[in-house]
Amino acid sequence: MARTRSRLDRTPFQTDILDLSHDGRGVARRDGEGGKVTFITGALPGEVVTAEPTARNRHFDEARTLEVVQASPQRVTPRCPHFGVCAGCVLQHLEESQQIVAKQRVLIDNLTRIGHVSPGTVLPPLVGDSWGYRRKGRFSVRRVEKKDKTLVGFREQDPRFVADLSQCLTVIPEIGMKVGVLAEFIETLDGKRDIPQIEFIAGDDAIMLTIRHMQPLSDADRAAWTAFGQEHGFAISLQPGGVESVHPLWPAEVPLSFKLAPWDVELAFRPLDFIQVNAKLNVQMIAHALALLDAGPDERVLDLFCGLGNFTLPLARTVRNVVGVEGDAGLVARAKENAVRNGLENAEFYAADLTQDQRQTPWMRQGFDKLLLDPPRSGAIEVLQQLPLKQFKRIVYVSCHPGSLARDAGYLVNEQGFTLVSAGAMDMFPHTAHVESIAVFEKR
Repeated sequence: MARTRSRLDRTPFQTDILDLSHDGRGVARRDGEGGKVTFITGALPGEVVTAEPTARNRHFDEARTLEVVQASPQRVTPRCPHFGVCAGCVLQHLEESQQIVAKQRVLIDNLTRIGHVSPGTVLPPLVGDSWGYRRKGRFSVRRVEKKDKTLVGFREQDPRFVADLSQCLTVIPEIGMKVGVLAEFIETLDGKRDIPQIEFIAGDDAIMLTIRHMQPLSDADRAAWTAFGQEHGFAISLQPGGVESVHPLWPAEVPLSFKLAPWDVELAFRPLDFIQVNAKLNVQMIAHALALLDAGPDERVLDLFCGLGNFTLPLARTVRNVVGVEGDAGLVARAKENAVRNGLENAEFYAADLTQDQRQTPWMRQGFDKLLLDPPRSGAIEVLQQLPLKQFKRIVYVSCHPGSLARDAGYLVNEQGFTLVSAGAMDMFPHTAHVESIAVFEKR
């Protein structure tokens, strides 16, 4: 007999907020210290709120704030009119200087709880501009027949729905202030029901919109997109299929690149390539990582998950030789081109799936003095377990997920004899719960 699911009791309740979760929700225990954990959207530590249950799970419940009965002194009025609906930002109600404090706490908690390690020193956090910083992202697009309009935006708190945005204050203003204009324009197209997403990316001298379309565009729509790009200063590319199908609509050629001025390096990229979303913080992060790595002019450095050469090419300005390895063959090709573009002959690049066995590859058998790595959310445990780690005097690990960093830190410290010298958070994504961090390991 099939089990019947009991109906959720949505009776509002009042509770104290004890902490902030890793995803930016308040943490409460409804029946005192021994009670079941409830994660409450829109609540901050130290507050008393009235909340409505929204979901029930075996180990925890979920709720949303209806009323703040006693507010935290760190609570501020969110600047964005879409806060609370759009899931792009979840921390705008927390004072800006406290957001990075919360992220630093998430990092240290993960290191302790998951990795069973503690840094010798907690690094001062890196912070930059809080608004108008996002130069790369993806808007969802949906024609909603019941509303008789097209929506453009990030996902709502309920990811089944697209937030109806008029603007986005975290995206660079050239794009963020025109989200509503973009939605109104798409509503005029023949193919308005056939566009599921739009990618945006900005270099120093050009902004590109890449239009994903499920059916061929009509001649009228192609002309309309061209005119829209010309009017608003956007280059327009089309994507009828996979990544390889991306091609320019207008203009015919669009050089996309950004400069890393402190190292006299310029990186060229393509519309769907990965680049760090926060340009100013990226420069700070590179300088921070290179200073922590402290690689000398006679040393050889291995840079894993190197992408376009974001760390590799600045490193090449200061070390004898640097080898970058990346799983995306297209990014490796662009990294090699970027090395040539910048006249750097001491940087080598290899394409390799770093989740697979690489022990017989030529780059793995080269000798290195130091290691820098910047893996995806899944971390780097597979390649760390293959590397002859004893050769590295120092490892600098840049992370976009504190949980995988903590797991990998536990392996390096508890199984491979390294010391976690220092670690700290970097606010690459202000107003979101995303935690970017950096950690330094040395041989004992």
